[in-house]
Amino acid sequence: MVLQPSERHYRDRSHGRLGPWCSPTGSPAPLSCETGCGEGSWILVCRLLVPTQVSLLSMEEDIDTRKINNSFLRDHSYATEADIISTVEFNHTGELLATGDKGGRVVIFQREQESKNQVHRRGEYNVYSTFQSHEPEFDYLKSLEIEEKINKIRWLPQQNAAYFLLSTNDKTVKLWKVSERDKRPEGYNLKDEEGRLRDPATITTLRVPVLRPMDLMVEATPRRVFANAHTYHINSISVNSDYETYMSADDLRINLWNFEITNQSFNIVDIKPANMEELTEVITAAEFHPHHCNTFVYSSSKGTIRLCDMRASALCDRHTKFFEEPEDPSNRSFFSEIISSISDVKFSHSGRYIMTRDYLTVKVWDLNMENRPIETYQVHDYLRSKLCSLYENDCIFDKFECVWNGSDSVIMTGSYNNFFRMFDRNTKRDVTLEASRENSKPRAILKPRKVCVGGKRRKDEISVDSLDFSKKILHTAWHPSENIIAVAATNNLYIFQDKVN
Repeated sequence: MVLQPSERHYRDRSHGRLGPWCSPTGSPAPLSCETGCGEGSWILVCRLLVPTQVSLLSMEEDIDTRKINNSFLRDHSYATEADIISTVEFNHTGELLATGDKGGRVVIFQREQESKNQVHRRGEYNVYSTFQSHEPEFDYLKSLEIEEKINKIRWLPQQNAAYFLLSTNDKTVKLWKVSERDKRPEGYNLKDEEGRLRDPATITTLRVPVLRPMDLMVEATPRRVFANAHTYHINSISVNSDYETYMSADDLRINLWNFEITNQSFNIVDIKPANMEELTEVITAAEFHPHHCNTFVYSSSKGTIRLCDMRASALCDRHTKFFEEPEDPSNRSFFSEIISSISDVKFSHSGRYIMTRDYLTVKVWDLNMENRPIETYQVHDYLRSKLCSLYENDCIFDKFECVWNGSDSVIMTGSYNNFFRMFDRNTKRDVTLEASRENSKPRAILKPRKVCVGGKRRKDEISVDSLDFSKKILHTAWHPSENIIAVAATNNLYIFQDKVN
């Protein structure tokens, strides 16, 4: 069955965009991994809310971030659609954690410094900086409203005292510089202490400006704005390993940018057909190889992955490798093409493997084997019987992300009812955990959850009919070197760490 672009499947109805179908639990055995999970108990470090009110405060004001943080934990009534977290990303050291929301804000959390007197606060994060990254816009030529929602955030490796990150909404990518300032210059010759110009006739002596200490202030300034290069909605950005270029991908094209050039980009992939009635698939995600600057991968709504080499040709419409798993004809159904659409693709840190997430499964591919994945993990196979109702309430179009741990030995992805899943690639064990407001006491140990499918339900199980599909974990992040994870649930950001005995 070939679905035509005029059909519902190529339309995310909530946003009216051209896009990919936008989107049995295993035994809850203890999880272990190479980076030191021990017995696999995960504890809640802290629960944070997107600090809506911080954006209203002057950046010059002295803000006690801990008080702000705690005040949000006590107040849940103010949350709006704009507060929903839409992306989560650790920086390369894991000391900073950035979130973007549907209101166009970027909130950066900084890890609490360890001390001998506060060992229990290892891994805790607090508000470091917040700024408005994107504003709502309107394209008058196309009569199209452009949302301010932050689709992706990507950090650049730190080269000096400042931090740099890329953020993007549907159309525009911005490069932000986040820096600290704890000194201010005083003693100007041509300006008074208020900053007003002085009358040159009153200046009789030459003053040497000096730097005076001041309260620490974190500033976020836009350094580059990369706009007007995408006709369709941007779904991915990825920084190249040469740290000079990055790419942005929309539904039909992928563009290559240089960080120093904002007025032009180079189109490296274009799958738009001459006749849009012949459109059969769209690009859903794209990422550069972590070590080879010439290689990148992108996935499609047909469940395929293409590996491209920019050394082969300037326009990478012809892939170098093509990864696809043949479908079992006996499992063919009306929903087969929808649930096979890949919502996320990630290279492993080693660069040897590719991980993809479709609606029901996570798959791991070896770059040297194109015909089938080497590992397939069922995320919520118990939903297979409920695809019809999930189609009617549009949940079948949800785009779940997936992440690797620092050693590529464990993978994590989200599910419904605020559940998220972890799979140990070495032991083949898996666990279902829940990011719940009811269980959000600090240092609380997460208990494995299990979903019951028919039959008699045990005391510690939850029925598949009782799942709350409005609560979903779409965005997660894993610390690059430690067992600390960040899980976004609506406007709540949960940070967990492996229990240290």
